[in-house]
Amino acid sequence: MKNVTIAVAIAASVLASPAMAQEKGDFSGVKATAIAGYDNIDLDIAGLDNVDGFLYGATLGYDIQSGNVVYGAELEATESTGNISNAGGRLEAGRDLYAGARLGFVVGDAALLYAKAGYTNARVSSPGFGGENGDGVRVGAGVEYQLSTNMFARGEYRYSNYEDGVSRNQGLVSLGMKF
Repeated sequence: MKNVTIAVAIAASVLASPAMAQEKGDFSGVKATAIAGYDNIDLDIAGLDNVDGFLYGATLGYDIQSGNVVYGAELEATESTGNISNAGGRLEAGRDLYAGARLGFVVGDAALLYAKAGYTNARVSSPGFGGENGDGVRVGAGVEYQLSTNMFARGEYRYSNYEDGVSRNQGLVSLGMKF
């Protein structure tokens, strides 16, 4: 029984080491993030419902921390599985590119609450007829939580508004690395 207790104590200390090693509230640095989530597109076209799909992609960014304030810039590329068919054909939500800024505040030892805003460009296409790009703006908010010194997780909601009355609501989660 004594050996089992020692083995459990060693295993617990090894598993807890990454969490204990993290620096308190350090959100500065280059970050790469894998994204997945829900995508809802309102095409504002008579007779068509909203397009729902699965969103996936990646973000690359850089944050600077000054006290409890964190600010930074990020680039993102995502793809959506959203599509809709009707008598007029099929519309597919495609890639979405984003460049913007984040501003956040450190809360506690390992959490960051943030808001974001920037430029976005999305593509909607119809097989056989080509596609249309739409420029727009994106705003959003989220929470980032440090899992260890170099790993973090995010939960985020964002709204994008494009040309021609097209808008997009997205809820996502992501896992990232800080370099």
